[in-house]
Amino acid sequence: MKKLTTGKIWQFAAGQFGWAMLSGIISNWLVYFYQPDKTAISQGQTVFIPQGLVVFGIFTIIGGITAFGRIFDAFTDPMIASLSDRCTSKNGRRIPFLKWASLPLALSTVVVFWSPVNKNSWINGVFLLVMILAYYLSITAYCTPYNALIPELGHTQQERLNISTVISFTFIAGTAVAYLAPTIWGMFIPAFGRVGAIRMTFTLMAAFICMLVPVFCIREKDYVDTVPAKESAFGSLAATFKNGEFRKFVASDIFYWIALTMFQTGLPFFVTSLLKLPETMTTLYFVGMTALSLVFYIPVNKLTPKLGKKKMILFAFAVFSLAYFYTGFMGKMSFIPASVQGLILTVVAALPMAIFGILPQAVVADISQSDSITSGSNREGMFYAARTFAFKLGQSISMLIFTAVSTIGAAEGTGYRVAAFGAAVFCCIGGIILVFYNEKKINGIINRHQ
Repeated sequence: MKKLTTGKIWQFAAGQFGWAMLSGIISNWLVYFYQPDKTAISQGQTVFIPQGLVVFGIFTIIGGITAFGRIFDAFTDPMIASLSDRCTSKNGRRIPFLKWASLPLALSTVVVFWSPVNKNSWINGVFLLVMILAYYLSITAYCTPYNALIPELGHTQQERLNISTVISFTFIAGTAVAYLAPTIWGMFIPAFGRVGAIRMTFTLMAAFICMLVPVFCIREKDYVDTVPAKESAFGSLAATFKNGEFRKFVASDIFYWIALTMFQTGLPFFVTSLLKLPETMTTLYFVGMTALSLVFYIPVNKLTPKLGKKKMILFAFAVFSLAYFYTGFMGKMSFIPASVQGLILTVVAALPMAIFGILPQAVVADISQSDSITSGSNREGMFYAARTFAFKLGQSISMLIFTAVSTIGAAEGTGYRVAAFGAAVFCCIGGIILVFYNEKKINGIINRHQ
């Protein structure tokens, strides 16, 4: 089997840039578009779906739709993973999925924002639900096989760490481009109006070509020599969750994603409602956070083999918890200018952002390889699907919580502060669970086999 060169790693990572941009559009702007605050409405944002606590008297419409979409996504992950693990295509087990999922993913991401009725209507709510389900099915069909290639293309722990580092760079870059959206749509508003400008921006951002780069540049069977799995989707998923160390990691990951999703969804609101700054400052802060996090990529890559992935991630949990807790007080610290308060958050969050961007994928790759050694079954796709199955359930919970609490004291932004404090608590819980993960056991299995 060939060794993946640095050039090939970057070609592989181009696919991550593409889907990360599309994922960033949905994660960062869907709630902001469909549950706008008073600032956005005053600037011409149309309210397309019913607002308020209208689902069981607890959750908002957008919260219920996004949560249901995540749950649907979580349950399709194992099915896609099983199909990929058992695929017998001459082009490999993963690449064919990347090829056929690219266009539906790009299209569904854009169409999500094109509500058919140009006013507040339940029809728009039904349309949004259908398109969200199409989006999540498409992104699962691309991302689950894509992630499964990480342990297959990387034949050693260092190679897998290198792949995780590069794809983390393109993931953050893609997400950062998604955060540029307000700057771009601001230029289009004079010609198209606010809603038209937003739709035009997301259409231009549909990174269909980027997702096809690995399809045409990497010949999977030159680098991967695995036998298709024979287990059913349910059997493979059950076998995957029998791995005790994987269960510990996934439990920790669930709380991380609850916290992160609350923070990412809330960031535009933290900027506009708490700090009373223009929405374009969201772009400035996130791009600044991204650029600064990149400074830490090489140190993280170099320190991890010495300190271990577990210690690095625990440190990131601690810093993120402090950052989220601080966010809850933004706008209340009158002795610090609002813009500086946002800058402080940018600086503090940059290092844990780099660590979480690189290491969790590498941890899953290590666990899947160790399990393959001990069980003799090649279920790499299912390990990544099982991880996403769990954390997407966490994201569903997060969306329900955020959209519900954000309605508390909407005029004063009280709900956004509650969300920030909640994110800090969930982050702390995730770190406590990770303490019990036995990294030495996983490394020992891998090292004995090499």
